[in-house]
Amino acid sequence: MMSSFLQVLLDGILNGLVYALVAAGLSMIWGVMDVINFAHGEFLMVGMYVSYWIGFFLNVDPLYSWIAAGIFLFILGAVTYKLIIKNSLGKSAMAPLLATFGLSMVLKNFCMNRFTPNFRILQGTILEGKTLSVGGAILSVPQLATALFALVVLGVLYWMLKKTRLGWAIQATAMDSEAAELMGIKTENIYLLVFGIGGACVGITGGLMTSYLAVYPEVGSLFSLIAFVVVALGGFGSIPGALLAAILIGLVESFSGFYIAAVVKYVAVFAVYIAVILVRPKGLFGW
Repeated sequence: MMSSFLQVLLDGILNGLVYALVAAGLSMIWGVMDVINFAHGEFLMVGMYVSYWIGFFLNVDPLYSWIAAGIFLFILGAVTYKLIIKNSLGKSAMAPLLATFGLSMVLKNFCMNRFTPNFRILQGTILEGKTLSVGGAILSVPQLATALFALVVLGVLYWMLKKTRLGWAIQATAMDSEAAELMGIKTENIYLLVFGIGGACVGITGGLMTSYLAVYPEVGSLFSLIAFVVVALGGFGSIPGALLAAILIGLVESFSGFYIAAVVKYVAVFAVYIAVILVRPKGLFGW
C-alpha cells in the first residue's frame, strides 16, 4: 500500500513539474500582455517535432536537441507577436484570441498534412527504457530528467524576473505599461521578448518530452488545456504560482486516476480549479 501511494505521489509530482514549465510561458504572456495564446499547445507540438526530426535525421538525442527546439520556438514566438499579436492588439478584446486560434489551426493542420496523423516515437535515445527505484516506486528516468530540468528552467526564469533589470522591466510593464513607457522602458521590446520566452519555455519542454512521449499533431491539445488551468490557478504572471498550481494539478490527476478511476481524473482536476477560482479569482499568487 505504501509503495503504491509513493508511486502515485511521485508520478503526480513529476507530471506537475512538466505542466509547470509548459504553463510558465503562457503565464508570462497572459500576465504581462493580458493576451491568451490559443496556439500554446501547438507550440509544444512544434517543439516536439523539431526535436524528433533532429533525432531522426541527425541522430541527436533529445538531451541535446531541446536547445534547437527552444531556439526555434523563441523565434516562432517572436514572429507570432510581430506579425499577428501586434496587429490585433487594440482592435477588440477577442482579436488576439481569435488570431492565435487561427494560428493553432494552421500549425496543427500543416503538421497533419506534412507528417500525417501517425504517432512517431524516437527510438534509441540515451535514457530509453531506464528506470529508477525509489522506496518501491519505479520512476521513468526520461520523465524524471524532464521534470528536474523543468525545475531548473523555472528557477532560472524566476531569478531573471526577480533579480535582473530585464525582469524588473517585465514586471513594471505588466503592472502599468504606460507608466513603464514614461520611465524609459521600451514596452514594445518587452512584449516581443515575453512572447519569445513563452515560446522557448514550451519549446524546451517539447524537446525533452520527445525522449518518452510519442509525437503527433494533436499532442499539444491536452497540455494546452491543462496549462490554461494552471495559469488561472497560479495567478497570471506568477512563476511560483504556476509551479504550485501545476504540482497540485499533477497530484489531483494522479491520485484521482489511481484511487477512483482513470476516466474521472480530469473531472477532479477541473473541480479543484472551479473551487479555487470561486474562493480566489486572481489565483494563488497573482501579481
